[in-house]
Order: sequence, then C-alpha cells, then structure tokens
Amino acid sequence: MRSNAVPSTSRRPQSVTASPRPQLHVVSDTGKQRNAVTGGLTRLVVWTRSRSTSLFHIVIAALFLAATLVGALVLRTQMVENSFEAASVQANITQLTQDVEEDQAKLDALEASLPDKAEQLGMVLQQGSLSIDLNGYKPAESSNTASHNSNKTNEATNSEKAGEGQ
Repeated sequence: MRSNAVPSTSRRPQSVTASPRPQLHVVSDTGKQRNAVTGGLTRLVVWTRSRSTSLFHIVIAALFLAATLVGALVLRTQMVENSFEAASVQANITQLTQDVEEDQAKLDALEASLPDKAEQLGMVLQQGSLSIDLNGYKPAESSNTASHNSNKTNEATNSEKAGEGQ
C-alpha cells in the first residue's frame, strides 16, 4: 500500500543520474494468443473475488442482457414481417374491393338492359298475376288412370284446336 506521507524537506535531494537507455528485444506472442482468453477469464475471476459481488451474479447479469438484446431483435424482426404482411393483405383487400365494385356495375348495367332485350326477343310484360289453387287436388290413383285422363285432356285440346282452325 502507498502511504499519504509527505517527504520531509530536511533531506537533501539526491542527484539523479541518467539511467541507461533500455535495451530492445523481440517479443513473441504465439503463446499469448492462446492464453489471452484464459488469462482474461483468470483476471475476471480474481477481480470478482476481490469484490463483494460474485462471478455468478455477473454471469447472470450478462446472460440477462444478452437474452434481452436477442429478444428485442426477434421482436423487431417479427414486427417488420407483420407489417409487410399487413400491407400485402391491405393491397389484396383493395384489389378485391375494386373487382367487386366493377362486377356490381356490370350487373347493374345488365339488369337495366334486361327489359329491352326481352322486348327484342318478343316477350311481353306480365299484366296480371297467375295463381294455381291446389285445395281440390286429388292425386291419381294409378298410373293407368293418370295416362287415361291425360289422353282425354289431349283429345279435348286437339278438338279445340281443330275447331279454331275452321
């Protein structure tokens, strides 16, 4: 330890002699590169033993920091992907909306031209409503009776047509 004592002034300063120039020599670092990591870890362990916090707490804090950074990166990446997906979905919705509006305009135009096309085909507008009353309906008892009744109806219709033609 260093002391905080002030040197006394009663002493005479000693003469300072010039120190000789230090000699230069070649330093090889081949072994230091391998031992740099090990030496760094050793110094970290020694440093933590001299402090009140343990190496375990420092490792936990470093892992928490790394996990937080990785989590933030993953979250940001996911948000960007979702943003692009939302933009493409919105573009698809806009395109589909335009397609529906175009198809609705075509349908409206076809509905508006329907009466004119019907008149060109010789159709006439319906004047009154037509209804059929099935309250007195009785189903045919057998297929022979039904075919016999239909033959009578066909004969009556044919005779009416023949009477109109004369």
